[in-house]
Amino acid sequence: MNALFDVADQKDPRTPRILAKTIYRELRSCGLSEKDVMSLAGELLTLLASDVRHQRPKHPG
Repeated sequence: MNALFDVADQKDPRTPRILAKTIYRELRSCGLSEKDVMSLAGELLTLLASDVRHQRPKHPG
């Protein structure tokens, strides 16, 4: 997946949008339905949320 980031300038604020559009088009061209892509996006957000939760510093209570 790093190769996708290498294609576009990482400092360009358009990079995430371009990358998302590229991934979306690729998934759709491989036969995934809109519902499948939404499900995948939800799973990715769940994984991201879990990582963020685990990186938070523990507050002594």
